[in-house]
Amino acid sequence: MSKDDKRFNVLFLCTGNSARSVLGECILNRLGRGRFQAFSAGSHPKGEIHPLTIETLKKLNYVTDGLRSKSWDEFAAPGAPELHFVFTVCDQAAQEVCPLWPGQPMSAHWGIPDPAAVEGNEAEQVIAFADAYRMLFNRISIFVNLPLTSLDRLALQRRLDEIGGSGQSSGDSAAPA
Repeated sequence: MSKDDKRFNVLFLCTGNSARSVLGECILNRLGRGRFQAFSAGSHPKGEIHPLTIETLKKLNYVTDGLRSKSWDEFAAPGAPELHFVFTVCDQAAQEVCPLWPGQPMSAHWGIPDPAAVEGNEAEQVIAFADAYRMLFNRISIFVNLPLTSLDRLALQRRLDEIGGSGQSSGDSAAPA
């Protein structure tokens, strides 16, 4: 396999691993077209995927079989996949002390409002999940199109941080910084 054919392992982290990180995993596995293998985990996993996460993904024809809420400890253990990128998608996980990942993967914070925390009627909750999906889809679309093998580490880190920034460079409507 040449350098240009390298497969990159990416971990999406959130506290509960029931919504945003799972959405990120599914989106990247689809958009990555074999160049990426995405995973998700949580610092304090809920133990189940939020039902509206599953509903959102199924409406968009994603395969949801095999999705599960799991601890980030699985990815720091011996025999875990070597990670190339780690993205936190919730502010709480971004502030926690993460395990030491073998191989020192690049990391960035791509904060997304928690759709599972939205209170209100079902329509408002469905909209919150759709918004989280859209923001992640936009950011991941930019990520998969970066020239990963031709950017130096500093330039790549800058781009990863920009993607997770105010949203203006990534084309989504996240709240301004």
